Amino acid sequence: MHETERHRIILSAIQGKPMVSVAELVELTESSEATIRRDIAALHVQKKLRRVRGGAEALHPPQFVGLAGRPFSVNEAMHARQKQAIAREAVALCEDGDPVIINGGTTTFQMVHFLATRRLHVFTNSFPIAEHLLKHSKNTIMLSGGVVYREQGVILSPFENDVTRNFYARRMFMGAQGLGPLGLMETDPLLIQAEQKLIDQADELVVLADSSKFHQRSSLILCALPRISTVITDAGIEDRHAAMLEEAGVRLIVAKAEAEAGRATGA
Repeated sequence: MHETERHRIILSAIQGKPMVSVAELVELTESSEATIRRDIAALHVQKKLRRVRGGAEALHPPQFVGLAGRPFSVNEAMHARQKQAIAREAVALCEDGDPVIINGGTTTFQMVHFLATRRLHVFTNSFPIAEHLLKHSKNTIMLSGGVVYREQGVILSPFENDVTRNFYARRMFMGAQGLGPLGLMETDPLLIQAEQKLIDQADELVVLADSSKFHQRSSLILCALPRISTVITDAGIEDRHAAMLEEAGVRLIVAKAEAEAGRATGA
């Protein structure tokens, strides 16, 4: 990752919470600890943040605490081809008239391009997904209520009596921070709380995760593997991770990128 992009992520992260640790920034930027410490030192000299023991903080700490994780705009560019192929397979599971939940995220966002000609009842907590589908499709859209978190583009509510409990879905589609033997992982307690409510409203849980997510870990478990009905990933998945899903009874769909699909059909 280029220095300019790392600096943007670091500055965005400290605007979302009072203090961000070096370890958190290493995970967000996928860089080394030494690189992050140099970045923090440089930004401190430029008076763009304050270097503190073990991390960095904003010069003017935020009044409103944001979510952990990379901004939507940063994640969107990562593994883009794989995400598009995965999203295509996800939409192929849907039939017109289906009630579905599409959780916020950059992989699930790619579903909007393949939903343009479909007619589904879509419940989402993603502002970008709702906005795109309203402008470019005839799907019925229902939004969750709550606070809009600009960096991640999601709408979350800490309250139990929100509209989530009034929507039934045949399937819920969601991304992942990480996937491992213990289950589906996330980075923020507020995301966990909101997503668990959504999962309870769906018959099937379909996880859209590029193969890099099998190597990522978080301290928070959203749900155990057996709760997941289907995982859609790319051809980079390792045999041991495929075996892990099979042992848990999870259906695996491996999506091919357009170039790979073309070669396979002789196109």
